[in-house]
Amino acid sequence: VQLQASGGGLVQAGGSLRLSCAASGRTFSGYKLGWFRQAPGKEREFVASIWWSSGITDYSDSMKGRFTISRDRAKNTVYLQMNSPKPEDTAVYYCATAVTDWNYWGQGTLVTVSS
Repeated sequence: VQLQASGGGLVQAGGSLRLSCAASGRTFSGYKLGWFRQAPGKEREFVASIWWSSGITDYSDSMKGRFTISRDRAKNTVYLQMNSPKPEDTAVYYCATAVTDWNYWGQGTLVTVSS
């Protein structure tokens, strides 16, 4: 399984940014894909997830309403739309996949939100 995250960069607070995660190496039916993040000096935290087949989503309470996870099954890609990001959203964002445990991880993409 390979997960390639991209789309990070510098964004102003209140702007928008879309991250992509290209997934390959297997069919993902029965799996969920998710986004996590890790800010400097902090532990990695869950952002959002989506079940590949059903499209059912789950979000961290702190990001619900600002971030949207989606997937394009034809492109084997998962997206994270970040709207109105805040400086505290600055982190390396990782995508991962799981049935029960998050056992495959991508390399991460850095998002920096300026005030």
